[in-house]
Amino acid sequence: MKKLFLFTTCLLASVMINAQTLNEIVKKYTEANKLDKMSSFKSLKITAKMSMMGMEMPMEMWMKNPSKIKTVTNINGQDMIQVYDGVKGYMVNPMAGSTEPVEMSADQVKDLQRSNLFQNYMANYLKDGLLALEGEDTVKGKLAFKVKASISSNGTTHMFIDKTTYLLVKTTADINQGGQAMTVDSYPSDYTETNGVILPMKTTTSMNGMDFVMTFTKVEVDIPIDDSVFAVK
Repeated sequence: MKKLFLFTTCLLASVMINAQTLNEIVKKYTEANKLDKMSSFKSLKITAKMSMMGMEMPMEMWMKNPSKIKTVTNINGQDMIQVYDGVKGYMVNPMAGSTEPVEMSADQVKDLQRSNLFQNYMANYLKDGLLALEGEDTVKGKLAFKVKASISSNGTTHMFIDKTTYLLVKTTADINQGGQAMTVDSYPSDYTETNGVILPMKTTTSMNGMDFVMTFTKVEVDIPIDDSVFAVK
């Protein structure tokens, strides 16, 4: 009985220490990325490009506090659009043979919102009990906290937060797509502050032996963005 009590006490203590450490990590992550200051901004526009397999695709992203977001990726002269107007999400995908907007599923909207800088997804995951600290790992020669995020029924995601800077330096997602298991590794880098907003200006993603590089070329903060930008219907 005493052994059982001791084991239970140790287990509870371990859980409490882990939770406390995780709270501190997320707090410092929020501060390092100045996400606690984002509520003071009204809008954000990012001009970017995606490079893959010898192709370069222009991109633009619009965000309006608190939740509106729109991304446009030009592929071979055709625009692929994802937008959340504050109520519903829509997608226009000419690659699928249609130029008409289609309403996005709840999971697709969640995926899109992870790109919205007005949403501190890490703090939201913590509040919802979706994070677990799984120790430390090394990313490009530097120690990082390894945090598991249970955010999808389609696989597992791990996020690696640099122990010194508290910036995100890697994400690994083990997913199942079309019955095929695959691992997607992303490495955000070149963090730069623009008018109080901190962003990784370059993100390299590896999947199935292919590399995709997203580069932010221009960041505009608090520019006028009309709500009509987020209307597709």
